[in-house]
Amino acid sequence: MLREITQRELRNDSGGVMRALDAGESFVVTRNGVAVGELTPLRRHRMVSKDAVLSVFAHAAPIDFERFRRDVDALAHQDPTPRG
Repeated sequence: MLREITQRELRNDSGGVMRALDAGESFVVTRNGVAVGELTPLRRHRMVSKDAVLSVFAHAAPIDFERFRRDVDALAHQDPTPRG
């Protein structure tokens, strides 16, 4: 659940709000009792182990590379002639 804070709280305790964001908390900012924005922490990039990746793709459908190349060639204009 998002914690509601006023514009004044955000201004007066920005350091505390930033620490809470860093800890994963999210906020709805209000002005005169009306919600005007949402503050949410950025998603951090996480490293995933090779074994985890391989297990996710273990049951994926195989890729037909010839068909994939034909599809890309049909959609992408790859004329090497300079334009202009």
